[in-house]
Amino acid sequence: MPLEASLLEILACPACHAPLRETGEDTETAELICTGDDCGLAYPVRDGIPVLLIDEARRPA
Repeated sequence: MPLEASLLEILACPACHAPLRETGEDTETAELICTGDDCGLAYPVRDGIPVLLIDEARRPA
């Protein structure tokens, strides 16, 4: 289930404060990706709830 647009507008990367974009086709692969040039962390979305913890984020490849 995609996040509401109004929620996505106010969320920001906890590491660099850049906007986030949603990716993933289903609940298993849903992530919020940082749009910052130097950051790019990917935060998981579990049960429709973004987990915006830097320790839980996936580093870009």
